[in-house]
Amino acid sequence: MDLAALAIFRAVVRENGVTRAAAKLNRVQSNVTTRIKQLEEDLGAALFVRDGRRLVLTPAGHTLLPYAERLLALADEARDAVREDTPRGRLRLGTMESTAASRLPAVLARYHHAWPEVSLELVTGTTGWLVDKVRDFEIDAALFARPPAPDTLPDTFETVPIFRENLVLLTPRGHPPVRTPRDVIPSTLIAFERGCTYRKYVEQWYAAHGMKPARVLELGSYHAIVACVAAGAGIAVAPRSVLDLQPETENVAQHAIAGFGEIDTLLAWRQGYASSALAALRDALAEAARQPDGAAKPAAAVPA
Repeated sequence: MDLAALAIFRAVVRENGVTRAAAKLNRVQSNVTTRIKQLEEDLGAALFVRDGRRLVLTPAGHTLLPYAERLLALADEARDAVREDTPRGRLRLGTMESTAASRLPAVLARYHHAWPEVSLELVTGTTGWLVDKVRDFEIDAALFARPPAPDTLPDTFETVPIFRENLVLLTPRGHPPVRTPRDVIPSTLIAFERGCTYRKYVEQWYAAHGMKPARVLELGSYHAIVACVAAGAGIAVAPRSVLDLQPETENVAQHAIAGFGEIDTLLAWRQGYASSALAALRDALAEAARQPDGAAKPAAAVPA
């Protein structure tokens, strides 16, 4: 069992078939098929079965996949470790949409300029989704909001607080002051899908008062969320840093809510993972958080 075969196996899984995997890997289909058969012979187990025109993982294939991810990630890390300390190679970073929009553009521009040999891949998602991706070796590190219960994070993670966000409640313009959920007039919560930490904070705020939103409207961007609040469709929560980027903020009211306070954005990676590319990014993020212009307020150093 060699790394090349594992990479082909992973590509077939990710691309949902031999044809697209071959195109992704720049190989001919017959080569991909042959390498999969060789891997199955080496392991003594079938990894795929055909269901019509689809290839479906067998139980053995499902068992092998996380090991393949870990071995390939470890191989990448080993290549970086034996090279000189200059950041280079691939760095897969996940982040919340709010952080990508309000915090990262200038940081990543400086990073690319300083370390052009790093191939940085960026994906966005909710905190829950990002945690899963780091844990499953699909990304190397992620920026996400500290959950209300920090002990829900895997104990295999290392984290460091980077930014501190002020979370506010958004209502249509002219809404009376809000102290408890009973003061909220629109009964719909507009939020990202489950797994969003900011959504968890507002749901816990409702629950602390023995209430819950009448309904939840799930949307995929802050632009859409703020626009719906401005139109009177419901209420939402968002970091103040994001609101400066939204065109509809003159039509919404912002309410500071006791219990939300300031929420750390953590940079997280798996214990034992180390690369010069990640170390350079961690330094760049820490430097951005120290800037005095208010664009990136530093988080307190809270042990994770």
